[in-house]
Amino acid sequence: MRTHRTFIATYIMASGRNGTLYIGVTSNLLARVWKPRTGTFAGFTHDHGCTRLVWFEQHAWVVEAIRREKRLKEWGRDWKLKLIEDANPDWRDLAADGFPENDPDRVPPEGPD
Repeated sequence: MRTHRTFIATYIMASGRNGTLYIGVTSNLLARVWKPRTGTFAGFTHDHGCTRLVWFEQHAWVVEAIRREKRLKEWGRDWKLKLIEDANPDWRDLAADGFPENDPDRVPPEGPD
């Protein structure tokens, strides 16, 4: 049974709108986003203030996620910005609410959308 802990993703974090971008892969997206926000993860995201999750894509297999990460890293900056803006035009922090819509155990609210 899959849980939020087996949520394999390729993701992009940013320092702000059109700011510094970081592309990575993880099997625990919430934990990976939390570390730079709390200063418990040294490295690029911490050094450049990349604390906002602005794009992610779920994968069934780690090899798929890594392949996607490598492709994205080859893209030019303009293409990466377009990818983010197509999915998240307001550059909202997708981790702000803990990804409730992506939790496989989540029960959607009843009623019209």
